[in-house]
Amino acid sequence: MIDSHQHFWRYSAEEYDWIDDRMTVIRRDFIPDDLTEVAAPLGLEGSVAVQARQSLVETRWLLELAAQNPFIKGVVGWVPLAAARVGADLDELRQNPVFKGVRHVVQAEADPQFLAGEEFNAGIREVTARGLVYDVLITAPQLEATLALVDRHPEQSFVLDHIAKPVVAGAPPSPWREQIAQLAERPQVSCKFSGVVTEVTAAAWSSDLIEPYGDVVLNAFGPERLMFGSDWPVCLVRSSYARWYHTVRQWAAKLSAAEQARIMGGTAREIYGLA
Repeated sequence: MIDSHQHFWRYSAEEYDWIDDRMTVIRRDFIPDDLTEVAAPLGLEGSVAVQARQSLVETRWLLELAAQNPFIKGVVGWVPLAAARVGADLDELRQNPVFKGVRHVVQAEADPQFLAGEEFNAGIREVTARGLVYDVLITAPQLEATLALVDRHPEQSFVLDHIAKPVVAGAPPSPWREQIAQLAERPQVSCKFSGVVTEVTAAAWSSDLIEPYGDVVLNAFGPERLMFGSDWPVCLVRSSYARWYHTVRQWAAKLSAAEQARIMGGTAREIYGLA
């Protein structure tokens, strides 16, 4: 199993101010040993560590952790995409082959035109020129702007994080379903089945609630462009690592062994070029 989306941090209230009072369970350090404790018994072979702070210092730290922990097969870090120095930053980071891609916390941007910004798009072109992946962190209302972004960069490999974070409250909503289908028509876009339980509005959740959302992205992207991610430790706000893993395995059991293998590792290996 490859976990395509997990985080590490040394917690401080100042640096992780997005961890609010609803998330007290994750107000502590999370380091590689903590992940292997919960994921190794489930068959973890490797992971992709993803940025949790918009900081080059954190990106470099994740690469240091990968050097010390070979199961970290890839790092998706942060760089200042709108800055003039972005090319130099990317060139420095990609000297390390574990550096696979870039992410910006677009979901926190108040400007609805952020993804259309000239400087930001210039940064994406620098990512494309270096053959790196761009992870798309948005909420469902930002899908329309994301479609336009993807169309501006047909040569860029995009990975949609957390199925675009729709509100999970009953049947999958429209227009999220339709916009996911439209996004999947772009062959350079893949999707992570991750970060879903934290969008559940009810006090409790079940596999019956989650599985229709998996079906939407499966039907849109197919197993070839869909990948399992835990979003650990953020998932701990609503689920243990094991519960989310078994929910996905149960949902995927209707597929062939080859299709399950794609979702549980093959897609991530291919899209991120993992060793």
